[in-house]
Amino acid sequence: MKKFLLVILTLFLYTGVSQAQNSNRDDSAQIPKESRKSQREARKAAENAYNDMLYQQALQAVKDNDFVLEAKRVEFRRGYYKEVTPMTNFISVKGNSATIQLALSNVFSGVNGLGGITVDGKISNVKMETDKKGDLHCSMTVQGAAVSASISFTLVKGSNKCSVTVNPVFNGNRITFIGDLYPTPESNIYKGRAL
Repeated sequence: MKKFLLVILTLFLYTGVSQAQNSNRDDSAQIPKESRKSQREARKAAENAYNDMLYQQALQAVKDNDFVLEAKRVEFRRGYYKEVTPMTNFISVKGNSATIQLALSNVFSGVNGLGGITVDGKISNVKMETDKKGDLHCSMTVQGAAVSASISFTLVKGSNKCSVTVNPVFNGNRITFIGDLYPTPESNIYKGRAL
């Protein structure tokens, strides 16, 4: 309930600032410098409150083992990267199960029907620690029929931005998913056929 009220308060504050800016856009030369500064500060405070709320939600989701990282970018071992669709490129953890899905091709259907691969596994060896800056570092092992990998991720303090590195045990084909981390009920993903 507190989170809901914080979101509503942030939206009202942000909407009020936006409307004030739009209504006074023509008179911007006549607005005192202090007023513009206070509007910028109010906008920045609303943005910071919203980002902090996203961080708190993501942090709680990680602690509950119920989260999804929706990747916007995938980086490969030698610096090659690709911008991807978050709906079909994700890492999901729910309880003691994890799903890793990579869908890079729109042309070929791939193993999962989406142009890539989807693997499921059980997680173990979960370790979490927070550094001096407040960033959360977490690592875990995922074992399944088609996957054996160690996963490590960093959740940056003050936002839900996250990077997850998947290191397969039997080869060096490291993949890093970079995107936003959400609680599972708030994510928007489409899972393909798993191996």
